[in-house]
Amino acid sequence: MSLDPATAPPQEFEQRTGVDLLNDPRLNKGAAFTPEEREQLGLRGLLPPRYAPIEEQVARVYENFSYKQSDLMKYIYLIGLLDRNETLFYYLLDQHLEEMMPIVYTPTVGLGCQKYSRIFRRPRGICISLDDKGQVDALLANWPYKDIRITVVTDGERILGLGDLGLNGMGIPVGKLNLYVAAAGIDPSHTLPVCLDVGTNNAELLGDPLYLGIDRKRERGPAYDELVDEFVWAVHKRWPGCIIQFEDFGNRNAFRFLAKYREKTVAFNDDIQGTGAVTLAGLLGALRITGQKLSDQRIVTLGAGEAGIGIAESIIAGMKDEGIDREQARACFWFVDSKGLVTQDRYDQLAEHKKPFARDDAPIYDLAEVVKQVHPTMLLGVSGQPGKFTQQIVTIMAQAVERPIIFALSNPTSKAECTAEQAYAWTEGRAIFASGSPFDPVLYKGKNYRSGQGNNVYIFPGVGLGTIVGGATMVTDSMFHVAANALAAEVPQEVLDEGSVYPAMSDIKKVSMKIACEVVREVYRLGISRLPEPDDIEKTVADYVWKAEYKSLV
Repeated sequence: MSLDPATAPPQEFEQRTGVDLLNDPRLNKGAAFTPEEREQLGLRGLLPPRYAPIEEQVARVYENFSYKQSDLMKYIYLIGLLDRNETLFYYLLDQHLEEMMPIVYTPTVGLGCQKYSRIFRRPRGICISLDDKGQVDALLANWPYKDIRITVVTDGERILGLGDLGLNGMGIPVGKLNLYVAAAGIDPSHTLPVCLDVGTNNAELLGDPLYLGIDRKRERGPAYDELVDEFVWAVHKRWPGCIIQFEDFGNRNAFRFLAKYREKTVAFNDDIQGTGAVTLAGLLGALRITGQKLSDQRIVTLGAGEAGIGIAESIIAGMKDEGIDREQARACFWFVDSKGLVTQDRYDQLAEHKKPFARDDAPIYDLAEVVKQVHPTMLLGVSGQPGKFTQQIVTIMAQAVERPIIFALSNPTSKAECTAEQAYAWTEGRAIFASGSPFDPVLYKGKNYRSGQGNNVYIFPGVGLGTIVGGATMVTDSMFHVAANALAAEVPQEVLDEGSVYPAMSDIKKVSMKIACEVVREVYRLGISRLPEPDDIEKTVADYVWKAEYKSLV
């Protein structure tokens, strides 16, 4: 198969020597430089004399990681390692992925974002502010790596469940792209994290003398849209085929940007489509436990923003697979927002994305009353409001349903609508529980329960890898749908028996490869690839994958 820039081999780096080489995290190998490399690259005397292979190095850095007393200190240590030796960072992550995933991403990345300006060490990614309007392409040209296949961009308005963090939100694109590398083997030199700094309405940040973002309220007018537009088309022109992943934009912008760009560029929104897919996969796993059909469920969702609507659209696609139409599927949903049940009597005041789910019911202002009247089989939380699934609400649900399915998906852990321990205790161990950030296993009445983590990392790395390898000209909802089905199929029965509806995090690479292959097949089925179809999709995907290993520089 002939390769275009989307599937070409990784770019070669210009030769560097001496201290310049040691200061380049992409090329630095530390004490793993061989005697020959040290001689020819001007490194003699700049390193301890003893050669240390990567296996020894990873033991050393893991020991130092283990000394750190708090998750934030562990996060800072790992980012520091990434900044000085990228290959060793990813090798370490690969060896301890389940332990370190909550550090490099949720929940600890949330605290890392809150503290971003105060723990800032070294720049990573591209920061584009309102002051750079008209010069975005010139800023992108400053990035040293010229073959970008995927960029994750945020404007920092809705970071996890923490709200508006402005420029501090840069930790999210960095973290997401770390996971693309760790979970799907995308070459880190093909990735670019971006933060669009358009101000912040966070009064604490604006009053912080150490805040690194622009000192002004968040821009809402035409200048904001023009900056986003300039960024999208600058990326599209400079790196044709590059995926643009919109991340943690506010509801008012997330839906309209997805609608505006999805058919014109290779763009998607992980908060909408990725969250929808990973939740659908978990719910399909839960239904393997209960033996029921998706289309027979009554679904109450607290939160009607990006995540909630994205989840609903994914579930509807799953229900259509069972033979019911869209209107029948929508009738299975009851959305509750900050003003109560989403109903037709509020239609004129509803945001556009909520209107299709407005029910012709009498107003209800209290979640407990909604649960009491609906008797939901599934209770989903994407509100960013901790503790909203109270004992009263969960007990009411459990009285009417033998196996209540409760997904408290708000991130980070501190924002979860209820804890795993609460869900099991309040349902006498009958709940099927999943959360957005991890909870420890729960021992209840002598039985161990291991809850699932509905983390988007199960979905987006594989979708991104499949999109790149398949040479897709756009990202469709159906690509996320096949990803959800592939993920659900990867949950072994013994994991379901423990109460979890997702595979072990240690299996994430295998899961991502499976998803990538299904996405590539979907790309060719849809006829949206710019590349000839490969004879062996599995081999083509496997051959693309970058591995964290040192390469000879001489």
